[in-house]
Order: sequence, then structure tokens, then C-alpha cells
Amino acid sequence: MAGPLEGLEVVELAGLAPAPFGCMVLADLGASVTRVDRVGGAAAVPGDVLGRGRRSIGVDLRRPEGVDLVLRLVARSDVLVEGFRPGVAERLGVGPAQCLARNPRLVYGRMTGWGQTGPLADRAGHDINYIAVAGALEPIGRAGAPPTVPLNVVGDFGGGGLLLALGLLAAVYERDRSGRGQVVDAAMVDGAALLTTFLHGMSAAGAWPGGRGENLLDGGAPFYDVYEAADGKYVSVGALEEKFYVELLAVLGLADGDVPSRHDPANWPALRTRIAAAVATRTRDEWAALAEGTDACLAPVLAPGEAPGYGHNAERGAFVRVGGVAQPAPAPRFDRTPADVPAPPPVVGEHTGVVLGELGLTVEEVAELRRAGVVG
Repeated sequence: MAGPLEGLEVVELAGLAPAPFGCMVLADLGASVTRVDRVGGAAAVPGDVLGRGRRSIGVDLRRPEGVDLVLRLVARSDVLVEGFRPGVAERLGVGPAQCLARNPRLVYGRMTGWGQTGPLADRAGHDINYIAVAGALEPIGRAGAPPTVPLNVVGDFGGGGLLLALGLLAAVYERDRSGRGQVVDAAMVDGAALLTTFLHGMSAAGAWPGGRGENLLDGGAPFYDVYEAADGKYVSVGALEEKFYVELLAVLGLADGDVPSRHDPANWPALRTRIAAAVATRTRDEWAALAEGTDACLAPVLAPGEAPGYGHNAERGAFVRVGGVAQPAPAPRFDRTPADVPAPPPVVGEHTGVVLGELGLTVEEVAELRRAGVVG
């Protein structure tokens, strides 16, 4: 893999969602990521796009010989990532103390929901639970309705995997000055809370006075909302600034003097009705075409499967095909060290022989470990 992280060696202990996503981001940008999969684990499937760009070795971490192999791999790597509950990696023999004893320069990344400390650290949970207690779930949704579940992008991916990748790179950067590795405790509850920083600032400034769905950026304002078009599809409207609002009204065929003033929230219900009625007269794509070339801040609401073919996305190459599956391209972009198109997800254990050979094991030794069930 080419990219700005070329030369960075990462060991990933296989897990689910946030940790694989963080490692995918590193691999996309050029890091060499070797995933330690469970011996006998399921083969990669086309939809497992989070596993792209990796090498895979199959190792039984319940066996001392398997643990030793991972520690030998750690000794020559920059980063290790695990997503177990607190204490599990230590019991397996690959916790921070064991790994840093082999490689004091190692950056040891830990991805959990609740974090390594606190009264909930040992509890089970999922994205929806973490964002709930972080204060990130309650504000999302319509007025008078329960909070809307925002898929699992806020906890697992935005507040989880991306936070992990950032923390790992920060620790690698610091290591260049100190010469020492450290443990990175990335928790989805922390990351989800971090994503609400702007909201806390608006609230403190009195700019977020209402309840759920009653404010400027949560669908409460009729000029920042989603509307149904004539074909049952939707358009997004985000005309916050006055000059953009004037262009929006022009695209919609509404005269500024014929609609209620947007500056008084008491007028918002009537204004929403007028905008909704206008949008309902044309299809989604007709509105997109009318808004093209303007600053009306009107854009079509696309399904994930439509996004790769959208003109702007296609022109920028925002999506790529990997293993026959359309998926987002590596991001961000770099002018001198651009990232390659990622390789497809590996089959579990696909690179076991190659990686163990790099550790100095002979073909016969690898074969013996396979016969013993230590590797696969």
C-alpha cells in the first residue's frame, strides 16, 4: 500500500466494528496491518469491507505457542490494536505489560465502549448505549418523538474507530520525541461525547434553547430540514445564511415577501408548510437539477447505493470498487503520497506462512504449527 503511513507496522487482534474500522483507516493510508484471526474463523465475505487492505494470520491465542508468535510479531511492530473487554488481553498473555516488555516503543491501542476504567468498564453495551450516556442520542430526532437512532456511525465509527486511529497516530508522533510507547485508551462513550462539543457551546451561549427538534440544526428550523418531493424521495435544505436563503426561495419559486419571516421562530410552522408545498411539486432529481450551479444549499438525499453514481462523487472518485463491492474510497487525500485503491479483505489465515516466514520460521516449522492447530 502506498500512502503517508507507508512503513507503519500494525498488529490487529481481530474484533468487530470500531477497532477494524480504525485499522482500516490506517491501512487505507498506507500502514501495513496484519490481522490476527482466530484459527478456524470464518472466511472473508464480500460485505466485510472493514477488513480491506490487510494481511491475515490465523493463531490460537489460547495456546502458549500462539501467544509467543503474536509477541514475536509485536516485537517488530509499531502499533497493536485490541478491542476486548478490559482484562481479556491480559488473561490471554498479550496485554500492555506483556507487549511493552517485548517492545518498549510499542503503541498499544485499546478500543472499548465504556473505557478501561469507571463503574461501567466491565459491562456489555453497544453503540446505542454509549451514545445515550454521552448525551449524543437525546438531541437527535423530531419534536414530540423519541430520539432517532443515527445508525451506528456516532459511537462505533465517528466516536470509536476514528478516535482510535487519531489516538494511535498521536502516540506514534509523541514516540518520535520520547522514544517510548504508551497505551491509548479509546472509548466510544468518550468519543461520542467529544462529537457533541459544538452543541455544548451553542447551549452555553443560549443558541440551543429548545428541546429535541426545536432548534437551528436539528430540523427545528424550516430552512435546515428535509422535505419530501413529488416522487416520494427527499431533498435536504441547509440555507442558514441570508444570501443562501434568498437563493433557496428563488429556486423554489417563492418570493421573499410572500413567505413569513424566518427570523421569528413563531413563524416557522407556517414557513415549513410553504416550503413543503413547493418541494412537493417536483421530483427530487428535478430539484437537484434546478439547484445545480446555485448557492441555494439544496441537495438530493441519496440512498447509500446511489451515492457512488452521483455526479460530484463520481468526478472526485469518492467511491471505489474493491473485490466487486462499491465502497467509500480512502480519505482524506494527499497530493504527494496518495493512497492506493485498497486490496480486498483477506481470507482468514491467508498470509500465515508469509508472516511467520518474516519472523524467521522455516516452512517445516510452520507446517508443524499447522498440524498442532496453533496456526491456521
